[in-house]
Amino acid sequence: MITYVLPLRCEACAAGDHEELVAYLRRLSAHASVIVADGSPWRAYAQHSRMFGRYVRHLPVDDDVAGFANGKVAGVTTGVRAALTERVIVADDDVRYTASSLEAMAQALDLADLVIPQNVFPSGAQPWHVRWDGARSLVNRAIDFDPPGTLGLRRSAFLAAGGYDGEVLFENLELIRTIAATGGGVAVRRDIAVERLAPTAHRFLEQRVRQAYDEFARPRRLVAFLAIAPATAWLTRRARWAPIAVAAVAIAVAEVGRRRDGGREMFPAITPLFAPLWVAERAVCSWLALGSRLLRGGVPYRGRVLRRSATPMRQLRARHGMAPLHVNRHTAASSGNGHIGTAARSHAGS
Repeated sequence: MITYVLPLRCEACAAGDHEELVAYLRRLSAHASVIVADGSPWRAYAQHSRMFGRYVRHLPVDDDVAGFANGKVAGVTTGVRAALTERVIVADDDVRYTASSLEAMAQALDLADLVIPQNVFPSGAQPWHVRWDGARSLVNRAIDFDPPGTLGLRRSAFLAAGGYDGEVLFENLELIRTIAATGGGVAVRRDIAVERLAPTAHRFLEQRVRQAYDEFARPRRLVAFLAIAPATAWLTRRARWAPIAVAAVAIAVAEVGRRRDGGREMFPAITPLFAPLWVAERAVCSWLALGSRLLRGGVPYRGRVLRRSATPMRQLRARHGMAPLHVNRHTAASSGNGHIGTAARSHAGS
């Protein structure tokens, strides 16, 4: 058995806002124990309780984490604590598992403390911004891994780490780094495809600078993206074909990502052609993110300004002392055989 944790918060919900989500969770409840950790105000919380019914354990976030700047961390922490199984999936409200992808994650958690799958958009006709965002995934797959909106983890490893910081923007990277810093095995599974609903074009556009701000957690990537625009301008003055060369490199890198670990079955062949657009976007938005950092002290997030993207690995290692996990896997919460094999280590950055 596995537990599915969905952190949720909305200030005010109109009737029918979550109909598709409710139907999805009901289907999922046949394969997993479903927990919705809800940080919504009381009126919206009561409405959600009526919607979810008996298929879902609907819980308010725990008092000791309710004040986190990043409400998703509060929901994940509450849900993982309440889970009655050792294997846990945490997922955003736009993630859609199938029985097969859920089973693949459950099996992967037999060999790791945290599993990073690959988010993909539904196949078929995809709008322009979905292709654009798909190119981002391909570039990330080529370089390291594409941070998804869902992770698998072992509850005992999460509790042994003492949870994770709720005052950062890039919360999934913070969780990955925290598990790694406490000696947990982190497995990057680019071959496990988990669907994610396509955002609206408006939602896609409003996330550009915020996602670029995430790169403050990975300084080398940030510097590289900041350098792209001035370097391309400098090269263009010497060779007019320089932008074409930069675009060709971006497409080639994206194609490498598409060919890794079964990516050709996950991403259409046309997607790498959008890589130059995404690289140009990230190059510009990185400067906007830097300006937000200098002028506003951080980036706006749900009515607050968050300065930190994620905690550097060196700080987490010092905080936790790189202590190996000393956790009895055979607890009452465990639903597996308790065995942890050798897992791939994630190079989560510093």
